[in-house]
Amino acid sequence: MWFKNLQIYRLPRPWKFDLQELNAQLSTQSFQPCANSEMQSQGWIAPRENGELVHSVNRQLLLQLSTERKLLPNSVINQVSKARALEIEEQQGFKPGRKLLKEIKEQVGEELLPRAFSIQRMTSVWIDPIHGWLVIDASSPTRADEVLKLLLKCINQLPIESLRVNLSPLTAMTDWLAGSEAPAEFTIDQDTELRSNGESKATVRYVRHTLDPQEIASHIASGKQCTKLALTWADKVSFVLTENLAVKRLQALDVLTEKSESHHEDEKLDGDFALMCGELNLLLNDLVAALGGEIQSRNLVFSEAKADVAMA
Repeated sequence: MWFKNLQIYRLPRPWKFDLQELNAQLSTQSFQPCANSEMQSQGWIAPRENGELVHSVNRQLLLQLSTERKLLPNSVINQVSKARALEIEEQQGFKPGRKLLKEIKEQVGEELLPRAFSIQRMTSVWIDPIHGWLVIDASSPTRADEVLKLLLKCINQLPIESLRVNLSPLTAMTDWLAGSEAPAEFTIDQDTELRSNGESKATVRYVRHTLDPQEIASHIASGKQCTKLALTWADKVSFVLTENLAVKRLQALDVLTEKSESHHEDEKLDGDFALMCGELNLLLNDLVAALGGEIQSRNLVFSEAKADVAMA
């Protein structure tokens, strides 16, 4: 099981924890399916069937957040509400007023909610207490914030902060493209995005396209900067780095996936997770080095009350 996206945060190195206590803390926000009157429910579930909420492999921790959301489109509510309003109009002889229409719509929503379809998505969290990584498999900071807020509800004081580096990805990726050369251990692939800083925000995207040095130089000379860049690390992992220091479209290449030989589901999960943790720790270290090194931690301790401000 390899993560597809990485939203990266920092913990102290090492981060001291008690596994039993951590399980107990997460159990206060364990997942419960949506009640009839709820549109959404979130909570922690065991990554392995019949396992603990915190799954540990070689002191690497795997958490999983389950989010259930009911699907009740406004178009459906409006359609039923319109039919209900027509019935009332036929009975009373005049159209319902604005206040009554609002009440009808609210009532229809309450009636339809228990019968609405629901979808469930999982968001995985990797915690490396040895090297101080907390990584969320989320495609956007907004989805990652959902995970962090619930985590902070369980652990009142959590010493977590965003990863901060000396060289912005925007500047670094633009320099790598300008010189047609990636830093050590990395190679530049064929997907990239360059965007102008001007009001027009003019954007050029290359998708599975050879990056012509002269074209790239021309775009950079006109004021565009690289906001996304596809890279391969050590011939093992390909990914797209973004200007916000997020990693997207992460993919383990054949040299790694061939190492996983177990056909037993639980053993395969543990083997893949252990392999992923080891390789991603090395990848993240090389990525930080390529971005000028890490800015020294301010030793912040976040609590639930600070979560909205701290993660902004």
